[in-house]
Amino acid sequence: MNKAVTLATVAIKFLERPGLAPTTRETYELTLAPLLSEYGSWSIEILSKQTLIEYLKGLGHLKYTTHHKHQAILQSLLNFAVEQGYIKFNPIHGLKQRLPDREKGEHLTDDKIRYLTTEQLNILYSSVEKDYRTAAIISLLHRTGCRIGEVLALDLEDIDIKNQKFQVLGKGNKQRWCFYSDDAANALAKYLKYTRHQQHRALFTAQHPVTLKVSKISYHTLHDNWREVTNKHPELNGVRIHDLRHTFACERVGLVSIEELRALMGHESIQTTLQYQKVTSLKAESAARRAFNALMNIDV
Repeated sequence: MNKAVTLATVAIKFLERPGLAPTTRETYELTLAPLLSEYGSWSIEILSKQTLIEYLKGLGHLKYTTHHKHQAILQSLLNFAVEQGYIKFNPIHGLKQRLPDREKGEHLTDDKIRYLTTEQLNILYSSVEKDYRTAAIISLLHRTGCRIGEVLALDLEDIDIKNQKFQVLGKGNKQRWCFYSDDAANALAKYLKYTRHQQHRALFTAQHPVTLKVSKISYHTLHDNWREVTNKHPELNGVRIHDLRHTFACERVGLVSIEELRALMGHESIQTTLQYQKVTSLKAESAARRAFNALMNIDV
C-alpha cells in the first residue's frame, strides 16, 4: 500500500469509475469540492474519524437534507477507498446523520417520501388478490419501481416472461431494464391466463362496458380501481399508487449502491436518488422492532 496516495488521487479514481453517469459525476464533484479543498493533499490513510466528523460539523450551515447528501457521498468515497485497498476500513462507517435544527425551521418528517409499511402492503395485496389485473399491476409497480405510465404503456411482446424482465422508455427517452420477483411473476401469470383480453396487443387491457371495445387500460381506470380498494381500509387512506415506487426504493436503500438504485429507478439526477438515503421514522421503528424480536428469540 502506498502511503503517499492522497485523498484527491482517490477521489479522481472514484469519479472516473466506468458507468458513472455524467450528471452523477457532476453532483459528486460539486459535493466533494469543499472536502478536497481542505484535505485533498492529505494522505488518505491519515484521515481520522474525528477529522471527518469535524469537517461534517463545519457544514452545519447547510440544510440537513443537503448535509445528509454530503455525508452519503463521503461514505461512498471512503467505501470505494476500502474496496480498492487504499485504507483498511471506513473511519466514519455507521456515523449517524445530522438531525434537523428546529431553530432553523427544520423538521424531520416523512412527507417528502411516502412509502407503504409492511402492514399496509399486506392489506393491499390481500385486498386485490381476486382482481388479477389490479394485483398484477400493483405487483409490477412495487417490485420494479417503475412509474405508472411506464407499466401501463407495455405491450405483451415487451415482457420477457422466462427471465422476468422488461424494458421501459423512461424520462428523457432513455430505455432501461426492469426486473421483477417470483411473486410478481405469479400475479402476472394469473392475469395473463384468466382475465387479459387476448385480441389486443397491450399487456394490461380493459373493455368498455357499453361498446365492449377492448383497449389499453387507462390511468383513469386504474386510479378508480385503486381508490375503490384504498377507501375500504383506513390503513390505506391517503396512500397513492406512486407510493409503490417510493416503497421499492426505500426497501433497497443499503442493499444496493446509490448508483445501482439510480439505474433501477431511471432517475436523470443522482440527487433525486439520494433522497432515499434518509431512513424515515416508521422504517427505523420497524427495523428496531424486528431486531428486538430477533434478540428475544435468541435469548429464549
